[in-house]
Amino acid sequence: MRHAIAPGTGDPAAFAIGDCSTQRNLSEEGRRQAGRIGAAIRQNDVPVDVVLPSQWCRSRDTAEGLGIRPVEDEPALNSFFAGRGDRNEQTEALRERIAELDAEGRKAVLVSHQVNITALTGVYPGSGEIVVIRLGEDGEVRVEGRIGTD
Repeated sequence: MRHAIAPGTGDPAAFAIGDCSTQRNLSEEGRRQAGRIGAAIRQNDVPVDVVLPSQWCRSRDTAEGLGIRPVEDEPALNSFFAGRGDRNEQTEALRERIAELDAEGRKAVLVSHQVNITALTGVYPGSGEIVVIRLGEDGEVRVEGRIGTD
């Protein structure tokens, strides 16, 4: 899923992981949106074994706002917008992580950024949008559906 509503684009030049004051963060509406999404996941009995956000505060805050535990940072989900990371390397690491989860029979909510989701799936998600994926027998990620949020 893409992180909840965080007005603006990208991050300030002085961005630092772990320092939310240097990042673009969730708005109050974004925090409420994350809570509504988590409530819908629980109300629909969607099985979730782990929530994996990027290390960006807006992704971590979205993950925490879902109210589903445990939440464990996943660096492969970190944004590579504006050259902040390596698109190919991170997307491959994410494919490997998804394969590990699949092999373990674990269901996860991945909370990331538009560029990461688009690189993995070809989908351009809105804020808080969920892209449901499945790992095919050939190891390729397949889009099963999209769930809008509001």
